[in-house]
Amino acid sequence: MSQIPADLKYIETHQWVRVASDGTAAVGITDFAQDQLGDVVFVELPEVGATVTGGEEAGVAESVKSASDVFSPVTGEVIEINESLDEEPEKLNDDPYGEGWLFRVKLADEGELDGLMDADAYGELVADVE
Repeated sequence: MSQIPADLKYIETHQWVRVASDGTAAVGITDFAQDQLGDVVFVELPEVGATVTGGEEAGVAESVKSASDVFSPVTGEVIEINESLDEEPEKLNDDPYGEGWLFRVKLADEGELDGLMDADAYGELVADVE
């Protein structure tokens, strides 16, 4: 069974968002997603300053098995990317909810979070797939 932290919000394409008290949010892929991908060998992230849109493609994660689009759960301006993934893309596999975060955004609309899944709803989605 995949790990599904209760303090995050999720989207159907297996990305998560963790909101900080300052109105910024970190984005990453879920444990289920990294397991499905296999060993990640390359990650393409949006550029700092770019605007990402909730539900739309924001990057790519490539593994030895396949390439998969990474979608942003929220809309906002990219304020930081996890540059360590250039040298260590395996962090996505090893620690998808910690060191394997992808990028941080300044949220355009915190109300957008209300439309995302909580851990229980995401758990049901994953259970249907597993």
